[in-house]
Amino acid sequence: MPTSPLKAATAAIALAVTAAPAVLWAEGEVNLYSSRHYDTDEALYSEFEEATGIRVNRIEGNADELVARMQAEGRNSPADVLITVDTSRLTRAKEAGVLQSIDSEVLERRIPGYLQDDENQWFGFSQRARIIFYDKEDVTNPPATYADLAKPEYEGMICIRSSTNVYMQTLLASVIAHEGEEAAKDWAAAVLANFARDPQGGDTDQLRGIVSGECDIVLSNTYYFARAIRTEVKGVTEDMDRIGWIFPDQGGNGAHMNLSGAGVALHAPNKDNAIRFLEYLSSEQAQKYFSAGNDEYPAVPGVGLSPSVAALGFFKPDGVDLSEVAGHLPAALRIYNEIGWK
Repeated sequence: MPTSPLKAATAAIALAVTAAPAVLWAEGEVNLYSSRHYDTDEALYSEFEEATGIRVNRIEGNADELVARMQAEGRNSPADVLITVDTSRLTRAKEAGVLQSIDSEVLERRIPGYLQDDENQWFGFSQRARIIFYDKEDVTNPPATYADLAKPEYEGMICIRSSTNVYMQTLLASVIAHEGEEAAKDWAAAVLANFARDPQGGDTDQLRGIVSGECDIVLSNTYYFARAIRTEVKGVTEDMDRIGWIFPDQGGNGAHMNLSGAGVALHAPNKDNAIRFLEYLSSEQAQKYFSAGNDEYPAVPGVGLSPSVAALGFFKPDGVDLSEVAGHLPAALRIYNEIGWK
């Protein structure tokens, strides 16, 4: 049987760790393993350092690679905090055994229960709504719900990302949570039949597909579009007036949300600093920065939005417990494979 990429990466890192000399980590530090690749987060970390005197050390990489690294490093791992995006990746980290449960009155008070792991191994700190965008020139009756995407009237009109994308995996897992596996499979198969093209590219590429005329209806996370409002995004901003948007399911479950979150590493050498860093991410100052710096929605209720995010309008979010959604991720992957969603 061939070795999986994750196992291969783990083995390679294990060799490197064995050969490497021990590293001493001084007090007054917190070591982040982060798969958030946003330059704007630099200010977030700098503000924490200035407020606490705790120095932030950061290693960035692919989420699966970072988890493999933490597994290989074991008790010698310098990681204090793992930061990544989407419930699916946070769940994989928990299942890999690289996170630990923590107690924090601050986090329990500020982060809603449905945005945290049921064993307190991870917490959500920012959110993105996954909503419908459409070509206002060609679509006179846009879908109002996720279920509507399966209607035959939209045949040949829809562009969506690959089933390997974590946002799509979590979306289907949320459909399973609400409707059950059979209904979710029927829905996914019907949406697949409405594709305008095979899945390709990221969320920004789906929005560009509207501008190019290749796509009439797409799914994208809100922050990709809000970014094009705030700053120039080639292929989107110059023709933004052509793009309309719908927050789905406003009369039902509400718009699907995915999140960026973090947890304390199992063998964190600076556990107290790690918890303090997570508590800082829940502060009003940090929560405002997630919106202003990266066009996301805060996880803490009542925190103000940046103009680019507020421009999208108010909406009802889906309040389904993300720990429950995480439990349906294996079924979502199986369904995508069974129906042939590439």
